[in-house]
Amino acid sequence: MSALTPDWLARLRLPVIAAPMFLLSGPDMVVAAAQAGIVGSFPTLNARTVEELERWLQNITARIEADRPQDPAQPYGTWAANVVAHSTNPRLKRDLELLMEYKPPMVITALGSPRRVVEEVHSYGGRVIADVNSVRFARKAVEVGVDGLLLVTNGAGGHTGQMSPFAFVETVREFWDGLLVLAGSISTGRAVRAALTLGADMASIGTRFIATDESMAQPEYKQMVVDAGFEDIVCTNAFTGAWANMLRPSIVRAGLDPDKLGPARAMDVTEDPHGGDRAWKDIWSAGHGVGLVRRQQTIAAAVAQLAAEFAAAQCREHGPGKA
Repeated sequence: MSALTPDWLARLRLPVIAAPMFLLSGPDMVVAAAQAGIVGSFPTLNARTVEELERWLQNITARIEADRPQDPAQPYGTWAANVVAHSTNPRLKRDLELLMEYKPPMVITALGSPRRVVEEVHSYGGRVIADVNSVRFARKAVEVGVDGLLLVTNGAGGHTGQMSPFAFVETVREFWDGLLVLAGSISTGRAVRAALTLGADMASIGTRFIATDESMAQPEYKQMVVDAGFEDIVCTNAFTGAWANMLRPSIVRAGLDPDKLGPARAMDVTEDPHGGDRAWKDIWSAGHGVGLVRRQQTIAAAVAQLAAEFAAAQCREHGPGKA
């Protein structure tokens, strides 16, 4: 199934996207998330080559379709691909060609105008969600016909935003009544419920899933996330050219002083994202909610915990039996 049916959101176990995390999200995480009843996603650039990306897409589509429940009343998840729409991405054309072939129900764009992606994905009935970190970029995305907006707010892991979710959601809702996804420091089911109360339709969760069995993070990275708290987060643009929340212990381990980082570099996605001469490839990211990640577990276990917390928050808000 390429296009999303009208009831796709209601059929999710939780209105959650497992965020497309750079170098961390791969086929196992995407499939496990969908099997758990949420949206699994991954950046296409996490696959080293176009050939590897095609293998990933074959893997994901086959496994998700094989596990799709026959009972239409049973909750099930879906999946999304994330593409860098920035002009310096040399793989955009080829990656889009593959997405046209394998037809992900959702495509999440980042770092650039989603116009071209919208035209391609709408041709097969898919939906495009634009990842934005400002009201200005949200307006631009709406102008080119996106189906949803993913608001990256202050506290998000990796590339982050500067706005409070309270101001961001309220402002965007003044001109956008479509699908709205909120990202930034969402690590519990209570926070997911709060995002909906605030006016979002879904929540995007990244940091909570770094220390899962299906994550491609190194074991040391996963343990660092489990051990870290808010005081271990450094917001800097010294490594990627965009403001990002990074783990202080990983910066120290790389032999750098987190309080004396160099000037920002120019943004450029043309370098090999998997290593090469990137001195910062082992400097790891996490969001403000990192202190709420207390153990390594499977995606299924993490989603079950989120669901229990979400249900408890509903009961507290509405009273038993009134969620």
